[in-house]
Formats: sequence, structure tokens, C-alpha cells
Amino acid sequence: MTRLSVNINKFATLRNARGGNMPDVEKAALDCVKFGAEGITVHPRPDERHIRYSDVRAIRPLLDVEMNIEGNPIPKFIDIVNEVVPNQVTLVPDAPDAITSNAGWDTLRNRNFLTEVCSEFHRKGIRTSIFINPDPVMARGAAECGADRVELYTAAYAEEYREGREKAIAPYLRAAEAARECGLGLNAGHDLNLENLEYFIRTIPWTDEVSIGHAIICDAIYMGLEKTIEAYLSKIKIF
Repeated sequence: MTRLSVNINKFATLRNARGGNMPDVEKAALDCVKFGAEGITVHPRPDERHIRYSDVRAIRPLLDVEMNIEGNPIPKFIDIVNEVVPNQVTLVPDAPDAITSNAGWDTLRNRNFLTEVCSEFHRKGIRTSIFINPDPVMARGAAECGADRVELYTAAYAEEYREGREKAIAPYLRAAEAARECGLGLNAGHDLNLENLEYFIRTIPWTDEVSIGHAIICDAIYMGLEKTIEAYLSKIKIF
């Protein structure tokens, strides 16, 4: 059954825009769990423009659900992951100045580096997931790097969904099947929302986890956080 991991970065973005501690990011994480989230995702970036490294340290001991830390495995990121030991780390090749993640890894060209990083996190008992574009070759490459899972970058699916959902999901289905054939777990994330989420899960029901943040925060402005998380859970708990 697919799990919902809520990315809480946008709570931190709002807090940092004004200073102080409103909203309280630690409380936001706990509220998401209370309302049904089965995981919490954070994505600390070097400039700490949203989630701070101190937030990662503070949130980790509070959670009784899975914690997923995603980001580019630069030395500072590797250090914080090894320090707090989350349940899962997702390796994302985003540049320091990227507004948001915008591409997956080339797991062939970066095989040596990714293999080394996966091995380091495995020594800590941390599940590793590699963020990839919907390409079967990249999925197979992730398996060769020693990853436990891949996370499919779903921006293109979300962009093309309204024009034709069957066409939009086709490359994701091929990549998901390749991942399954390699024995990899499957995550998905980026621009998934209440409109396109259920079709994704119905088509690829072996998806282990979806990580959603921006859309949840946007919907919560109108619906409230509790009702929003309930609505997202209703889209993935369909079997």
C-alpha cells in the first residue's frame, strides 16, 4: 500500500519569510502525523532558505513515522544524514541555486559517485533512494549503484496530465516496471496533487511512497491541514 510522506519545507519557507517561529515547523511535522501522514520529508539546502539543518536535528527525535531526508549529497548533506540517521535518504541532483528540484540523476554517468554514497548510507542502515527521470535505463542504473529505491520525478506527468493522462503516464509505467524487475522499491514525487494523484496510483499500484509538499500546503490554505491530508490519503488508499 502506498504511503504518504508530507514534505514540510513550505512551512519553513513561510516561517523564514517573517522571522520568529510562526509557523512552528516542529509542530507542523507532528500535526501532519496526527492527521494521518505516514512519513515526513525534509529537503535542507545549503543556503537554508526553508528547512534548516537545526530543524532536521530537532524534528528527527520527535517522529514515530518514517523520516525522509532528500537533497544533493554534498559533504554537508552527507554529514547531517549520518548524524540524524533517517529511515530514508533520497539523493537529488539539484544545484545550490535551484528553486526546486528539476531533474533526476544520470545514474550511468554518475555511477561511481552514487555507488559510493549509497554504500556510505547503507553502513548506517539508511534506505537509499535515487531521484530519476522516468527512464528504464536510469532505473536499472540506480540498481547497479546499490540503491534500495528510485523516486520518479513526476513534474512531466503533472504537466501533461490534462492533455492526455494515458500518454503522460506511459514513460512512468515503463520506468516503474523496470525498477520492479530490478528489485527496487518505488517512490514518486513532484507536482502530484489531488487532480492527478489517484490515476498515478491506480496505474502503478506498487508505488511504495509519494512525497508531496507544495500542493498540500496550497490546498491547506483553503481546506485546512487536517482535511487536506485526509483528501490526499483518500486518493492513495484505493485498494
